[in-house]
Amino acid sequence: MNEMKIVVVEDDRSVMNLITSTLKIHQYQYSQAYNGTEAVSLCTSLNPDLILLDLGLPDMDGIDVIRNVRSWSSAVIIIISARDEDSDKIEALDAGADDYLTKPFSVDEMMARIRAAARRMQFLRASNEESSVFVNGPLEIDYASNLVHIFDNEVHLTNIEYRLLCLLAKNIGKVLTHTWIIDRIWGRGVSTDIVSLRVYMTSLRKKLKAYYEDELIRTHIGIGYQMIRIDQSANTKE
Repeated sequence: MNEMKIVVVEDDRSVMNLITSTLKIHQYQYSQAYNGTEAVSLCTSLNPDLILLDLGLPDMDGIDVIRNVRSWSSAVIIIISARDEDSDKIEALDAGADDYLTKPFSVDEMMARIRAAARRMQFLRASNEESSVFVNGPLEIDYASNLVHIFDNEVHLTNIEYRLLCLLAKNIGKVLTHTWIIDRIWGRGVSTDIVSLRVYMTSLRKKLKAYYEDELIRTHIGIGYQMIRIDQSANTKE
């Protein structure tokens, strides 16, 4: 039995049955909620590791559930919703969701997202929470000395580039929206636009690619950016 605790929030019973049957086959522990009130209560009592959340709930919007849970919990929240507009995805991610899956969905893709979330939780707990050095494949960030290395080559970054890289590293695997990044790098009320952010990100990625050609930072067009977790075997050159 997988030890990760999952709460499934879905008012459509056929979809709920599909999700929970799949989780049961893969030996995951799960609990069910059919509306937002039940979801908040269940999450408060169980403190789950992962929440699969529909946005269109009968008593409240799923965005309100995200904000409530995120105010006290660091659980991974994966949205499973029929809302497929970029604006809906951005709103959910800005509220604190970690990933977004659009209905109709493949159960194989759902399980892949869950496994990725599990790896991210394990990786963060094992490597970063108690360490001053972040390691992701060939990338090393020494937070104490503010130094960045790839394959032992020092990568010279501007202050903004370094802060962007650290923000992505500390949220590895999570899609960070443009607005969320801008708020945390420049602060609320500062008139930094998305075009400026893209310029900094382009420069940062160019400097990283000078030493490592594979993708470290993924662009989600119209939404934001995500640091990809690299297999640790990539720490050594061939």
